[in-house]
Amino acid sequence: MHAHCSNDPTSQTASLARAAYPTRGRRSFRRAVASDPAGRLASWREEDHDCCCWRGVRCSNVTGHVLELRLRALPVPCDLSYDDDDDNILGGPDDFDDKTLQFQIAPLLSLERLEHLDLSWNGFQEGSPRLPGSLRYLNLSNTGLGVGGDAGMVLYQLGISNLSRLQYLDLSNTWLEGVVPPQLSNLSNLEYLDISKIGFDGVLPPQLGNLSKLQYLDISGNDRMNSSDMSWVEQLQWLGYLDLGKVDLSKASNWAHAVNMVPSLRVLVLSDCKLACANQSLPYVNVTKLESLDLSANIFNHTAASCWVWNLTSLEYLNLRFSTLLGQVPDALAGMSSLQILDFSVRNSVMMLPCLLRSLCDLEILNLEGSLSSGNMTELIESLQMNCSYQKIQELNLAGNFINGTIPTGIGRFVSLVTLELHDNKLTGLVPLEISMLTKLTVMNLGSNNLHGVITEEHFAGLRNLRMIGLSYNQLEIAVGPEWLPPFIRLEDAYFASCHMGPLFPFWLKHLLDIDRINISSAGIATLLDMSNNSIHGGLPKNMEIMSLKGLFSASNQLTGPINLLPKNLTRLDLSNNSFSGPLPSNFGTPNLRWVHLPSNSFSSHIPDFICELQELRILDLASNLLEGEFPQCSGTMSQRSALILSKNNLSGMFPSFLQDCTQLGLLDLSGNKFTGRLPIWIGDLMELQYLSLSNNLFYGNIPFTITNLGKLHDLNLAGNSLSGAIPCRLSNLTAMAGYGKHDGGEQDWYFDTSPSMLSVLTKGQELHYGGFALPSMVSIDLSSNHLIGGIPEGLSSLELLKNLNLSRNYLNGKIPDKIGSMRSLESLDLSSNKFSGEIPQSLSNLSYLSYLNLGNSGLCGPPLRRNCSGVIAKNHGCGSQNKAAHVTEPMFFYLGLGSGWVVGLWVVFCILLFKKTWRTAYFLFFDKVYDKIYVFVVVTLASFAQKTTAR
Repeated sequence: MHAHCSNDPTSQTASLARAAYPTRGRRSFRRAVASDPAGRLASWREEDHDCCCWRGVRCSNVTGHVLELRLRALPVPCDLSYDDDDDNILGGPDDFDDKTLQFQIAPLLSLERLEHLDLSWNGFQEGSPRLPGSLRYLNLSNTGLGVGGDAGMVLYQLGISNLSRLQYLDLSNTWLEGVVPPQLSNLSNLEYLDISKIGFDGVLPPQLGNLSKLQYLDISGNDRMNSSDMSWVEQLQWLGYLDLGKVDLSKASNWAHAVNMVPSLRVLVLSDCKLACANQSLPYVNVTKLESLDLSANIFNHTAASCWVWNLTSLEYLNLRFSTLLGQVPDALAGMSSLQILDFSVRNSVMMLPCLLRSLCDLEILNLEGSLSSGNMTELIESLQMNCSYQKIQELNLAGNFINGTIPTGIGRFVSLVTLELHDNKLTGLVPLEISMLTKLTVMNLGSNNLHGVITEEHFAGLRNLRMIGLSYNQLEIAVGPEWLPPFIRLEDAYFASCHMGPLFPFWLKHLLDIDRINISSAGIATLLDMSNNSIHGGLPKNMEIMSLKGLFSASNQLTGPINLLPKNLTRLDLSNNSFSGPLPSNFGTPNLRWVHLPSNSFSSHIPDFICELQELRILDLASNLLEGEFPQCSGTMSQRSALILSKNNLSGMFPSFLQDCTQLGLLDLSGNKFTGRLPIWIGDLMELQYLSLSNNLFYGNIPFTITNLGKLHDLNLAGNSLSGAIPCRLSNLTAMAGYGKHDGGEQDWYFDTSPSMLSVLTKGQELHYGGFALPSMVSIDLSSNHLIGGIPEGLSSLELLKNLNLSRNYLNGKIPDKIGSMRSLESLDLSSNKFSGEIPQSLSNLSYLSYLNLGNSGLCGPPLRRNCSGVIAKNHGCGSQNKAAHVTEPMFFYLGLGSGWVVGLWVVFCILLFKKTWRTAYFLFFDKVYDKIYVFVVVTLASFAQKTTAR
């Protein structure tokens, strides 16, 4: 009868210990699980009275002892040695993650009747003591058991050599090191041994031949191991599976004779073993049960006909990939009628008569990639059609050969085809409509041939399961209707390079929601290419300069790398919000470019000078990158610019002087950089400016009074600088903010309505970003965080469309204008951290849209404050003498200073000479002496010159 679980709260699994060893009492096996973050053992609860019903636990129906623990974290692979029971396997493909179980083996010692232990795909926290000697099945694969430790020491600690009853041992992927422990040869009852991909080195121990009952042996993936003598294999007469892949057998000249002496062998894998030949002379074929042979990735370099493998008529799987065999494939191939999979992609020039394939009645996969020196596609397909099982063929790979001819219509009869690879041949003619009958096709690659003609909707009609299609580098035209929807909606890879698909962009590509890679270079698309808002990764094609695109839009993807030469006719470029890095290219190769949108990438270094050479450039957006240095001096070359956005970089230098010529500029955003110096007086000449953002730089000096000439201005943001002086008086000249200005932005309006670029504004106590269609609706003045003095100009109250006014963190003083309530559109007003005083205007109550108000100044009084205004006198400094003095222009200062300096200097000298007689006498004596010397020098020089002239 089954043991029952303990109700003792300190030991939820004590009954397991009692079941395993009834006289020992309560020992908690649950302590063996040091970590179970995913809750895989949630079923191990104390309220379950029958612990043998816990998930992963099996007990004897007779004695109740625990016999099996199946705690594998992944589904069991399909092998005959494991009795799969879904109810007792922990996890599944959706459950497996990093949250595997962490074990300590010590508590397992209580289970002295344990026969089956599977802890694969879990972990161990420490070195482990010896395992129970009753084990027959042990799977510790993918556990990180060794973690770089010596294999012999780890297996000694586990007591592997004492497991005399062990029949199944899997230690694959356990990260052990060193040589194969010799104690493994003591496991005389072992039938299954997997020590693949561990990291063993040294010589393959011949003692493995002592495991006479072995049926399965996998030592593959240990590429530091070698063997010069394979005769030990002959002792394993029950061996059915042998995999020595990547083990160096270059010196084992007897390998073929050794494996031929194992009559029970069904699977032999010697891939990438550095074998030098497969043409040994065998007196007879003893491996008559061999079903699968893999000799791939060995360098044979001898004729294919001399191989003994053609005599293995029982083979169902033959892999000679990358074996570099030569010459003619022998007629013996026709006798291998059991073949289901033939991979003869030897990557060498061989010859194969198509008729040899006719008798391969069970053939499902045929791979001849890069092998045939000649051939005709029609003959090959017809030979396969004569094959008694052509409807069974699922994969056909004839790529990379010298096959000529056309694709016959009979291709449509291969209805089981899943993969069709015919690329890189010399095929000509049309693509037959019958190809649409291959409804199971997931991969179709016809690229790099000489096919021509038109691919229509009929060709694609039945290809609903396509995941990959390749038609590149032919002379094909893809002609489908503008409303056509592709049937292969789960397509992942599409290659249409050099296929004519233009001039309009094929909008059906937008319906491919699972697309991962696409190539439509040189496709004759002459309009716009829009691939924005996807998850496209990788770099831009290197041959884009030969495309005829006029617009390239690939914003909001995962593109990386540099930008190569672009299509010559390109006028609009949007690669925003990607992961491009490195310096901007020295040339785009696009002289007609009008619109460049590259924000939110990781471009670094300087802005190249070629930007100045783009005479047609109207809009340049390089915001949110890592650019540095000064903007190139583009004097006289950028007069047509409509928008310049350089925000959030590390640019420096003075205010760009070339902007004086940009009279069509509608948007200028230099915010978030390190520009310095005074704002130029000519900024008021940029009459088309609608949006001016210079915030968070190092500008200083007065705000030019000419800024009030910008009648179309919607947004003025000078916050976060070191500007001083007073606010310009004539703000009423900002007619667009006052509500009676004319809005005519020209080309930049299209940009404002479609661009994702954002302008920032500090409003309602937080920094907000707006752009696109919201740009014209935001009317804002932000002069916060400067050193401004004086009062608020009265003209400010006439800006009835103003929505945001932020003058906080300055040194403004005086009264708040009484007419401030006239700005009826105001939604946010921040006058905090200044020196305002006097009564708060009652007109503020007229601001019905106001949702944020901050008047934090200690000198204010009156409602809604409790402070009484009696005795408080506040002087209005709106546009007083201080304000006017601040608005004296810089040229006026210069000329006044020059004139006064000249007068003062002249009168200082005159007064000294007038009142100081000794200085006056010395001064005139000095000039007399100088005059005499000059006079004598001139007279003597002229006389000498006259004598020389007379003498000549």
